[in-house]
Amino acid sequence: MTDTGADKMWARLAAEDPARAARLQKGLKARYARETRFKLYGVLAVAVAIGFLVLLLGRIVGQGHTAFYANQMTVQVYMDPARIDRAYPQGTNFQQMVAQQQLARLGETDDEQGTRAAAYRALISSELKFRAADMIRENPALIGQTVEITAPVSDEADLYYKGEVTRETASDQRRVSDEQMAWLDELKREGHVSTTLNTQLFANGDSTEPELAGVLGAVVGSALMLLVTACIAIPLGVGAAVYLEEFAKKGRITDLIEVNINNLAAVPSIVYGLLGVALFINWMHLPRSSPLVGGLVLALMALPTIIIATRSALKAVPPSIREAALAMGASRTQTVFHHVLPLAMPGVMTGTIISMAHALGETAPLLLIGMVSFVPGIPGAINEPAGALPSLVYIWENASERAFHERTAAAIMVLLAFMIVMNAAAILLRRRFERRW
Repeated sequence: MTDTGADKMWARLAAEDPARAARLQKGLKARYARETRFKLYGVLAVAVAIGFLVLLLGRIVGQGHTAFYANQMTVQVYMDPARIDRAYPQGTNFQQMVAQQQLARLGETDDEQGTRAAAYRALISSELKFRAADMIRENPALIGQTVEITAPVSDEADLYYKGEVTRETASDQRRVSDEQMAWLDELKREGHVSTTLNTQLFANGDSTEPELAGVLGAVVGSALMLLVTACIAIPLGVGAAVYLEEFAKKGRITDLIEVNINNLAAVPSIVYGLLGVALFINWMHLPRSSPLVGGLVLALMALPTIIIATRSALKAVPPSIREAALAMGASRTQTVFHHVLPLAMPGVMTGTIISMAHALGETAPLLLIGMVSFVPGIPGAINEPAGALPSLVYIWENASERAFHERTAAAIMVLLAFMIVMNAAAILLRRRFERRW
């Protein structure tokens, strides 16, 4: 009805029954007001959700962005022949040697207990000794010469250069003394300290020293674990859903199975961890803290979600598709796999994305199967000990060293980036199915 027709109708009603017209007008205004308030509540809810998301991301980025750059020192080191073993250079205490030489360069003397040299040595990362030993091993002729070595500073020195620790910080809240800060300032003034991208964060595995700790081992472990999860959960979940929805006879048994699947989707994840310990580790004797066991546990957890989502996607396919295929002479199997399942594939991919993203962020089951243990290397196979990004976040957040806290936020950002990349790939794959069908 046009506005002109509506106006004529209201005019006629007002002329015939003014009281009724007034009541209707009042009710209409109240309905429009409720609709406006409902829209406002919706906008307000979205704004609050976005606000919390921005607050969360801002807190994570604000705490973790400093972990993506690091400070390193470049020092001149005299490779003292009296202290270096040519046959075993890695046994030399290069940190102590550098500390003593730097004190001598500053014109300072050490005491009999060597406490000042030990204090200076605490500002140098242990990476220096590995780099110096590698240089000697590759070129023994460097012994007796003065060479330039660049290595990261220690975690506490790095926090001082980043402004996380200052002289105003309470002494019981920092491990850098005023004398050590003076040495660090002198290194900075002389141009021996530079700030670079923290490549070790992306190239190293976990370490007990924060300045050397990286996320590569956890990223590889998570990738291998999700590979196992996807290879097991997706075929089994989709196959079970297709059978239950398209082939199984409806009855008490299928109803019971459906109820149990729905209940399994709501079971706390830690229960799956207990099941994994009992089944895969204690009974099947699979290697503890390996991506294989982690993938199997997460596959059990992801199965109900994939089954439920796939069944919903199959139900959404119009019955006319099945009827037309059967009318053209296709068998039941051909109808399902050539027509129904391809049309339902976007919904199946959505369920898969949700289940894989859920599996990527799970921590409780991984803690129970041992993936919370310290694993310094990079896993090379699914049966080798490995970490995972969620468990790495848990380990670093509970570490006593203050420098691990910024790396915790950095690991969360890497986890979010990993999840975004994985979801983006799945969404692109889903859109390919949508365009194809």
